[in-house]
Amino acid sequence: MIIYQVYPRSFNDSNNDGIGDLAGIEQKLAYIKSLGVDAIWISPFFQSPMVDFGYDVSDYRAIDPIFGTMEDFQSLLKRAKAMGIGIIVDMVISHTSDQHQWFKDSRVGKNGRSNWYLWANPQADGSPPNNWVSVFGGTAWRWDAERRQYYFHSFFSSQPDLNMHNAEVQEQILSEMKFWLDMGVAGFRFDACNHIFQDLQLRNNPPREDVSAALHPYGFQVHVYDQGQPEMLPFLAKVRVLLDQYRAFSLAEVGGVDPIKLMGQYTQKGRLHSAYSFALMQADSSAQRVRDVITELEHNISDDGTACYALSNHDKPRVVSRWANGRDRTQTAKEMLALLFAMRGDICMYQGEELGLPQADVPYERIQDPFGKSFWPKFKGRDGCRTPMPWNSKLHGGFSRVEPWLPVGDEHRALNIQKQEADPKSVLNFYREIITIRKISPALMKGTIELIDAPHGVLAFMRRCEEQELLCLFNMDVVEKHVNALPLTDFMFGQNAMVDHHTAVLGVNGFCFLS
Repeated sequence: MIIYQVYPRSFNDSNNDGIGDLAGIEQKLAYIKSLGVDAIWISPFFQSPMVDFGYDVSDYRAIDPIFGTMEDFQSLLKRAKAMGIGIIVDMVISHTSDQHQWFKDSRVGKNGRSNWYLWANPQADGSPPNNWVSVFGGTAWRWDAERRQYYFHSFFSSQPDLNMHNAEVQEQILSEMKFWLDMGVAGFRFDACNHIFQDLQLRNNPPREDVSAALHPYGFQVHVYDQGQPEMLPFLAKVRVLLDQYRAFSLAEVGGVDPIKLMGQYTQKGRLHSAYSFALMQADSSAQRVRDVITELEHNISDDGTACYALSNHDKPRVVSRWANGRDRTQTAKEMLALLFAMRGDICMYQGEELGLPQADVPYERIQDPFGKSFWPKFKGRDGCRTPMPWNSKLHGGFSRVEPWLPVGDEHRALNIQKQEADPKSVLNFYREIITIRKISPALMKGTIELIDAPHGVLAFMRRCEEQELLCLFNMDVVEKHVNALPLTDFMFGQNAMVDHHTAVLGVNGFCFLS
């Protein structure tokens, strides 16, 4: 499956209030259809106080007014279905907003919801129950004066974690999912799956030996007890039973101590269909790093599940900036798209990736992300990958007629969709070419993947099925590379590459598919 992630705040503003919305997505469905994707994953549009821009849900069954109405969603869903595009809803089930009625009830013990969140007594000196810290910095425990206990929050203190050990909470979450399945959605992307269960003994996390890369105290611990617990597995079996009743799809976001191992567990038979991690969203762009990730995925994910490859999303710097390493950005964008679509499994594209958009440089006075505000300038937050889509060269890139919630820089406006549509050599038209190649190539659609030896800096693998064999070569280095003794030599597709007899010459950003 090929999935296109839409961050609705930044996709298209239909009512000119500076924020993208559901009607804006519907207006651009023809464009999404032209990308050849199977489904759209829409980041949260539920009712929310927007402290974490929708990932703090206050009502799972309501549309936040900034995104439109339920009628807008149903219209989008109906039209997308008619065009053969599934809609995947982003389910955030590890936590809610502190404005959710469930949490309000839990604080005061109403409606049987006292134990719906992870509450704990203070230690004898009044300090938090243990040493767990928040992903966004500081202790992961907040004192509630009403209840005279601490509650746990993996993320912001306004995002209390649900107590998923509680069977009633599990059933309620399944009911929230059923609400959307009954409406006809194609499935769910499950946010932060490794954070859904915690150790009920509240044991302290051990310290991490090497903390040199830590941004804040979260990176000083090995997160053994505040996430990745085994109780997740039987819960996923319940989720799969529900999904199968609707023939719906599921995709897990997985982080944590050993995310690829968890991906394998979460996609075993009777659990979720597919999963992705942040393994290829880090700074290391070496051939060896990509090779190691492929090896781990092939080892951990069984035939019953599928790995989902992703190079960018709404939380990480865009791959063109992250992996350029001083090379030409347009050629880097094309090489990374070719790499992505050569992988075995599901593919997840982030809006703007098909345009080769670089990470935007958002000035401090325009930063919206509280995570970025807290750690500026060491960490500038997530806004740089969340700026609005540039549809044309007009003011604000045609995203809106008013000043958007985040700025559209000149660099992005120069890469606008209207301009790229007219340029046969653009990243957008390259994207359409490579996705077509994937769809007409049996080896890329359904073949196995086998890593082969290659010179340092070159990633090489075979994609093989009964009908076809392809040799895929990628120069991940910043200098020209030669690959000798090629088993296949017919040039099918590539960039900055040539084949002479049984030797391939890969220039900078060079890659080729050989048959």
